[in-house]
Amino acid sequence: MPLQSLDFISPIPSWSPTMKNQPFFSRRGDAFIPNQVSNGPWDPDSMHGRVVIGLLAHVIEARHGSDEFIPARLTVDMFRLPNIHTPVECTTNLIRDGKRIKVVEAEFISGGTSMARASCQLLRRTENAPGNVWSPETWDAPLPDNIPAPTDPRLGMNGKWTTRPIVGRMGSLGPRRLWMSEVRELVEGVPMSPFVHVATGADFASPFANAGDQGLGYINSDVTLYLHRLPVTRWIGFDVVNHHASDGIAIGECWLYDEKGPIGTSTVAALAQRKPMTNVPPP
Repeated sequence: MPLQSLDFISPIPSWSPTMKNQPFFSRRGDAFIPNQVSNGPWDPDSMHGRVVIGLLAHVIEARHGSDEFIPARLTVDMFRLPNIHTPVECTTNLIRDGKRIKVVEAEFISGGTSMARASCQLLRRTENAPGNVWSPETWDAPLPDNIPAPTDPRLGMNGKWTTRPIVGRMGSLGPRRLWMSEVRELVEGVPMSPFVHVATGADFASPFANAGDQGLGYINSDVTLYLHRLPVTRWIGFDVVNHHASDGIAIGECWLYDEKGPIGTSTVAALAQRKPMTNVPPP
């Protein structure tokens, strides 16, 4: 049974349960048909990594999800850029079906070729262990309703998502924080669940953590999303906490929040591009 839909959470003005914006994918039988809006920033005919990750999360949850389990870790390896003109098929395989741990693998296939592969670990809900454990201090950020909506139409890659900037911007040399929310369905007619919502946004950790003062020079080859709980609000907070690079390989990390507090992390590995993206779309 799929996890609870975000439709049961109080709405924000820009997102109603039935979204009017074009979805990233339509359905045709077992195939997912990419729409034009699914394209990414590196090539107008190539798919955005966020929708690859989101679709893999969608099929994993739809086929293997349960309210008794939390998708605590999702890793997606992206080894090819799918084009937006070819139907997509996704396969899943239940690797382990234990009482406390489930492991699911999924594959993203476009034109008969494997483009990405996911591994998801689902852990059974239970009670916390007794005692206290130290945690690093979390952010104290204004809530998205208290931040004016940006007026720049380029924000959110011209409407693929919406943001409320908190501090910094893409490529600024200093702290970077913002809220992000989705404005369109991933799959036409299917409301985004909390898991799919945060998984779709998780790819943003790469440009947000890895962009510098000369543009975005790294393209991520993976995303690993860790969740200790699912989000309960539509706004997901991104706080850049790490970027290091050597030999053309970068690691970037964001702590993730909802309006109630911390929910997990998104970490990426990325490769240096020969031609950095100098005209980086604003977040």
